Amino acid sequence: MFDLSAIGLGWGSILMLAMMVALLLTGMQLAFVTGFVALFFTLGWFGPDALPLIASRTYSFVSGYVFLAVPMFVLMASILDRSGIAKDLFNAMRIIGRRVRGGVAVQTLLVAVILASMSGVIGGETVLLGILALPQMLRLGYNRKLAIGTTCAGGALGTMLPPSIVLIIYGMTASVSIGDLFKASFLPALLLASFYIAYVLIRCYLDPSLAPDTIPSDAEEEEEISYMKALFFPLLSVAVVLGSIYSGIASVTEASALGVIGIMASAAIRGELNYSMLKDSAVATMRTCGMIIWIGIGASALVGIYNLMGGIDFVGDVIFSLSGGGALSTLLIMMLILLVLGMFLDWVGVALLTMPIFVPMITELGYDPIWFGVVFCLNMQVSFLSPPFGPAAFYLKSVAPKDISLGEIFSSLLPFIALQILVLGLTIAFPQLAMWWK
Repeated sequence: MFDLSAIGLGWGSILMLAMMVALLLTGMQLAFVTGFVALFFTLGWFGPDALPLIASRTYSFVSGYVFLAVPMFVLMASILDRSGIAKDLFNAMRIIGRRVRGGVAVQTLLVAVILASMSGVIGGETVLLGILALPQMLRLGYNRKLAIGTTCAGGALGTMLPPSIVLIIYGMTASVSIGDLFKASFLPALLLASFYIAYVLIRCYLDPSLAPDTIPSDAEEEEEISYMKALFFPLLSVAVVLGSIYSGIASVTEASALGVIGIMASAAIRGELNYSMLKDSAVATMRTCGMIIWIGIGASALVGIYNLMGGIDFVGDVIFSLSGGGALSTLLIMMLILLVLGMFLDWVGVALLTMPIFVPMITELGYDPIWFGVVFCLNMQVSFLSPPFGPAAFYLKSVAPKDISLGEIFSSLLPFIALQILVLGLTIAFPQLAMWWK
């Protein structure tokens, strides 16, 4: 049996990273890459007797009670995607689009905030807005890049606004209160959405050619809009989920179950709930949660083995030495690492691979791990839009008109990425933006 421990922790870390990069370049999924590397180093560093450690690590990840909130919120989003709630909501807020230059873009962002507060996931919301908002803005004569960037950036807000799945996974990994994370992320998320809206309005004011003055009457559908029907159910769902969490009436897991019941009741009252919808929603939920669970299993095993090797302390020492031991410089190095990883890895993998290393370091430096969770989530916001693998761009491309290329989507997102980095910098410079509730 080969003995990897003979090469030392430094070279072992380099070998581990090289193996992961090489396997990812072959097209192997991240979950299987991390699982294979974890198994390889378990056998090579500790021997066969250490294999039960992998099982214990994976069991501790999947058996967490709070993890039940993930499939519940994903199921909420899946039912929302297949109902007419989002379409009615978008049409009901058309009054904004009639009154302001660039109003349809603002309308899109406001609808994105409401949908994000209902679901907490990125894919479905981006696709919904790509179907509802993007064609209308293009048809009305909006600047292509402004329309594309607004739709894609607005759709990604689901990862920042509670009940964000990103915050739930971070809370599980960092062992902090998810309810507190939801409170902390609320103001920075609204600040980011407000910056998007201000950017759209300012650009349209400075250059009126980017957007029509008002929507012409023949461009509007002549259907009667029931504002009660369109607005009541979405706002009620947001109030039930977030209100029960913020007021302390229900835990995050319990609130997620209430949200599913609420969205199903809404679809039933609207006459849209049927067996086919429930089946499709359940299948989509299992696919999404299966991906999260498999990545979690592999990443948990890898981090656990690396921790036993002494790797977490080793990485901490390396980062501290690069930063000179300063708190701010250490934090900025972490942000850079997260930005780079986020360009190539799924956010679940980034969270599960880095947070067991970064959170103890952050705590040691005197930072609040709740605040750091918000900073991490803002960092992941950047990665959702950034080339070459920003998932929001790929989601939008799947429903965008054929003449819109992936390169055009990424170039349209550059101003919004700059706004994300600005809000990230403000949250780092002014921690009270996240800790306002304390």
